[in-house]
Amino acid sequence: MGIYINRGNSEFRDIVTHEYVDKSSLIPIVNATLNSERRYSCVTRCRRFGKSMAAKMLCAYYDKSCDSHELFRGLEAEKDASFETYLNKYYVIYVDMTDFTTRFRNEKEIVKHIQNKIINDILSDFSQINKQDDDDLMEILFRVYENTSERFVMIIDEWDAIMREMGKDEYIVTSYVDLLRRLFKGANSNIVFAGAYLTGILPIKRYNTESALNNFREYTMINPSRMATSLGFTHKEVEELCQKYGMDMKEMERWYDGYRIGDESHMFNPYSVMRAIDDNHYRSYWTTTGAYDSVITYIQMNYDGLKDDIIRMLSGEHVYVNTLKFQNDMRIVRSRNDVLTVLIHLGYLAYDGDSQECYIPNKEVADEFMNAIEDTSCTQATYYS
Repeated sequence: MGIYINRGNSEFRDIVTHEYVDKSSLIPIVNATLNSERRYSCVTRCRRFGKSMAAKMLCAYYDKSCDSHELFRGLEAEKDASFETYLNKYYVIYVDMTDFTTRFRNEKEIVKHIQNKIINDILSDFSQINKQDDDDLMEILFRVYENTSERFVMIIDEWDAIMREMGKDEYIVTSYVDLLRRLFKGANSNIVFAGAYLTGILPIKRYNTESALNNFREYTMINPSRMATSLGFTHKEVEELCQKYGMDMKEMERWYDGYRIGDESHMFNPYSVMRAIDDNHYRSYWTTTGAYDSVITYIQMNYDGLKDDIIRMLSGEHVYVNTLKFQNDMRIVRSRNDVLTVLIHLGYLAYDGDSQECYIPNKEVADEFMNAIEDTSCTQATYYS
């Protein structure tokens, strides 16, 4: 078992041995993309929506260094025709980018550190591969394929952590985007990778109207496609949890419901639901992180009457938003529509694609907004009392 390559299935084992809401229906969706032109997926959701759990599940499923039959027994994925075809069949490279942003936060060459760490891990598994001085990660991966015919599945959790936390440094951003392009848009990408799965909060950065990685299929808070229910809890799932643990469904709805993701009009914040069950108490389980600081900054900008829109939403109204012009970069926020779109991706607003309107989904988020409004000395409103 390596640090980045073939980490085994112990992390997913820890998840399923406790209270686990079955999200393995994601696996057949990803399986259908492997070894095809659709093999690159980027799935973005707001914090606390189960992104990392899903990534660890995929690692356990594809990783050929372990046997994961037992972990998936009785789960939804096991019923699919593709289940046995891909179970434990690939070398899996798993990277959590927050590990690197924490360790190398102030280092200009963070992208070189990322490559070197993964390369060293790969070479420990493939000792027959000779590394030359000018080899980058893609060169090593291609050489592995040439020598073994093995393809990789790469999973990057919090792919946008570098963009969000170190995005002011153009050298770092450019180096990172170049690495992703080298891996996933190069001449040998489809030879090396059976698939790639990225998670994050923000969709892939756009330059004008073009994505930096336009060969990726993106599944976002705004356009989730077939992955609408793959992250987050559905109304039925929360009902079953409430029945099992004697919780009040109406209170769960008031506090944590309200996200409309694709055609699913009742999506819950899974982290908060499980915390409420663990504590037997309903309250806000969101913490004041960097995202909260960004909300305050955006409110203070007050583009085109933004504060008035927020007050209206705190009173229960819906507000029109054009989500198409945002460049998926929190540093490039130039209009009211950009701010509202960022807040949708951060989970502070829900989005109705039919009406192209955003709104505050529930009491938990409303409480956070009220704090932000108070901190910006804005007129207060009453909502979800």
